[in-house]
Amino acid sequence: MRAIQIDRFGPPDVLGIVEAPEPQPGPGEVLIRAVATSINPVDDKTREGAIGEGIPPFPLTLGWDLAGIVVDGGDSGLRAGERVIAMSHQLDSGRGTWADLVVLPARVVAAAPRSISLVEAAALPLPGLTAWQTLSRLDVKAGERLLIAGAAGAVGGLALQIAHARGVEVDALVSRDAHIAFARDHGAELVTTDPHALADRRYDAVFDTFGAFVTQAVADGGRYASIATQAGPVPDLSARGVRTTVNQVREDGEGLNELAELVDSGSLRVRVHSSCFGLQEVRAAHERFLRGGLEGKVTVVF
Repeated sequence: MRAIQIDRFGPPDVLGIVEAPEPQPGPGEVLIRAVATSINPVDDKTREGAIGEGIPPFPLTLGWDLAGIVVDGGDSGLRAGERVIAMSHQLDSGRGTWADLVVLPARVVAAAPRSISLVEAAALPLPGLTAWQTLSRLDVKAGERLLIAGAAGAVGGLALQIAHARGVEVDALVSRDAHIAFARDHGAELVTTDPHALADRRYDAVFDTFGAFVTQAVADGGRYASIATQAGPVPDLSARGVRTTVNQVREDGEGLNELAELVDSGSLRVRVHSSCFGLQEVRAAHERFLRGGLEGKVTVVF
């Protein structure tokens, strides 16, 4: 089978399509034929060698997101032919999803949304789970006020929609004027590109997706969560009674099932960039990802 691997760190040129042995599922595992995947910032950082320690050994199959068809459901209850999605924590497990066939634990696999294609569904797992799990850590409830910094990005845009569907009152900080319409159209009340336009201590919770550190915006006794691990820890706000956390995504099949239901109910829209890349174009896909200015996630089709 084909797999996208690297045997050294470097630019997109280090990405290679190789012939790899077909994986065999064990107890509690599912064999999936990949239909599509997507590129996440962690994939780019892994390829570059920017992650640091804890990288699985070379040669390394990359990829976290997966949308595909069950080949062998084993004892999981999943049947051959079912459409599924999954997220593999590739850095921890060493199980990259950029391959024709992927074996994953059944607990990380979920039924794919019925209302969208598998190419679209491939853009959901990692950013969707990141948004879902961070909102859970923040424990925001209907009627509370939430600020999302980076509300038009892959994670922030999903978090905005999920929170809005829960009845949370959401304001948005975005990086460019071009993002204002998206945030407003998907439930944000106040939308601004200027952090200084945010009222001090207004929000019950703040979800920071890019290291904005708008700590003045969170109310005393509130909650502040960041997913921008590269930006460092959130400043200590314990003197104000603010609980702070830097959240890292984890594998979660149940969470993916919840996200798929939101997609099928029309409460959550997945954004895919207009250009879709084939497996042989994986280097071009990475180069497009690096240029930025995307309308959605970059997807790769097997």
